[in-house]
Amino acid sequence: MEKRKILLVDDVALILEIEKSFLRNSPVRIFTAHNGKEALEIVKNDRPDLIFMDLNMPEMDGAACCATIKTDDQLCSIPVVMVTTAGKNEDRELCRQAGCDDFITKPIDRRIFLEKGRKFLPDIDRREPRVPFDAKVSIRDDGDVLAGVIADISVGGLYVIAEGAVGKDGMVSLSFPLPPDSPELVEVHGRIAWQNSKSERKKPMLPVGFGVEFTEVAEKTIEAIQNFVDSFKPQK
Repeated sequence: MEKRKILLVDDVALILEIEKSFLRNSPVRIFTAHNGKEALEIVKNDRPDLIFMDLNMPEMDGAACCATIKTDDQLCSIPVVMVTTAGKNEDRELCRQAGCDDFITKPIDRRIFLEKGRKFLPDIDRREPRVPFDAKVSIRDDGDVLAGVIADISVGGLYVIAEGAVGKDGMVSLSFPLPPDSPELVEVHGRIAWQNSKSERKKPMLPVGFGVEFTEVAEKTIEAIQNFVDSFKPQK
């Protein structure tokens, strides 16, 4: 059976890599484009089953590209999820006028990205392999610094064992060695997805701490995390 096709459109290479990492474990074929003009060529030639498209791009922006797709009788049935800047209501209205099927905002939340995708393409898998990862981590939260230990990691996020208040605005920056015994540190940015506090344990099997979903990760860091996760797979 041929894999379903997803087109990711953004002029920022890092955003494309993050979106690709979200789909790493889904049985889909991924295409990428850096502007609306490139996207239209791919849509006409390869007919993707789903499109995630940034609104603001050079040459042809997302709204113009989406409107062109939605006014074409041969292409209009392809779902288009627009990616906009958080808090800009005028952007959302522009996307609606272009005929998009849904939208998400930046910084892109992995969970929301996958949930939106599954609305239109059930092939998308929301789960990611998570493996043990014993390493010290420095957590920065609006100027404050907290020390913790990473318990496990995936390409989409990690779990930190730590006590203390973090994530006043829900966002944190993390520095840690990769792999765990490396002398060099990597830095990622993420959103606190859930917490295990002393008074409320959402996952009783885990110690006090919090789960982080990555929002900004360098391409080489994503590759290193994936290689580390893959090292736990049984050898064929």
